[in-house]
Amino acid sequence: MTNTLSILGSTGSIGRQTLDVAERLGLRVAALTAQRSAALLEAQCRQFRPALAVLAEEGAARDLAVRLADTPTRVAWGPEGLLEAATLPEADTVVTAVVGTVGLEPTLAAIGRGKRIALANKETLVCAGPLVMAAAARHGAEIVPVDSEHSAIFQCLQGCRDRREVRRLILTASGGPFFGMKRENLRTVTKEAALRHPNWKMGPKITVDCATMMNKGLEVLEAMALYELPLERVDVVVHRQSVVHSLVEFCDGAVLAQLGTPDMRLPIQLALTYPARRESPAPALDLLTCGPLTFDPPDLETFPCLELAREAARRGGTACAAMNGANEAAVGLFLEDRLGFYGIAEAVARAMDETPWTAEPTLEEILAADRAAREIVRAQAR
Repeated sequence: MTNTLSILGSTGSIGRQTLDVAERLGLRVAALTAQRSAALLEAQCRQFRPALAVLAEEGAARDLAVRLADTPTRVAWGPEGLLEAATLPEADTVVTAVVGTVGLEPTLAAIGRGKRIALANKETLVCAGPLVMAAAARHGAEIVPVDSEHSAIFQCLQGCRDRREVRRLILTASGGPFFGMKRENLRTVTKEAALRHPNWKMGPKITVDCATMMNKGLEVLEAMALYELPLERVDVVVHRQSVVHSLVEFCDGAVLAQLGTPDMRLPIQLALTYPARRESPAPALDLLTCGPLTFDPPDLETFPCLELAREAARRGGTACAAMNGANEAAVGLFLEDRLGFYGIAEAVARAMDETPWTAEPTLEEILAADRAAREIVRAQAR
């Protein structure tokens, strides 16, 4: 059970909902970090009185320090500030809700201090799963997933005495805003359309990833690392209602599923209170009114990003970091109207092929592959 939090990425969707949960549970907040939202971070600091607040840019941090001069909160900035927030002695749990590979080094630093990691940053395990899981085992750090799909699997596995009894994991995908559409309908799709997720309210990057189904590809790679399973034992089905959050199939044919309303406060709260459960602010699932539950296979022709992520898993090594970095850069260009919808998958495929590959990379080699893939994508848009 968590007593004191550091929240990396407190102004994003997951960060804001984490603070809502923390307030309801009466948890202390030791540190809050954000990319550039100084005004919102100031308001959060005034409400939760953390010891430390961190912004990415020095100028914004200096402005925030002036704003918070009448409070006990100290302000830091940049990667060093993020690392300090992740390793504060008074925080027993670090919520990694930042987007992108910027979350990798702070997560490893928090693991090195033996903290519980409430993991909402996909890129940490996508890019460096073997390194991260080995570090967690070495330092006795507990990783509890926040993603609804991985939280579902985490819960379904609680009654599993022997992981060898698991036949496969089944991740559910909403299908995003373009489910049922074909390539010819999506070639000129706008970012506004891609950002209209039918079930979840999330940040723009992850919402676009849901539209391309790259988000599910990233989750496949996460699951492989978290639960030590090969690619062929992690499947994906499209479940439009987002009620069944994922499933585990066992060797005897039994399938366990975790169901719930599509509210991220449920998995966030469990990541903080595990192994205990507390009353939730989210409404309970009503099976009599939630409607029929349907399942469909993913359309890999229309949504090639899922297969690109699987290909990265097959290649292994730095291919996963290259795929992830290229996708982050390509989605950024799409959101700036500088790249088309299918340009995302094309850019990722090219970067995966052109980025130098290492089979068993160090952290430095993983970060180098990430940077190289991003540059390949950006060069295409110049």
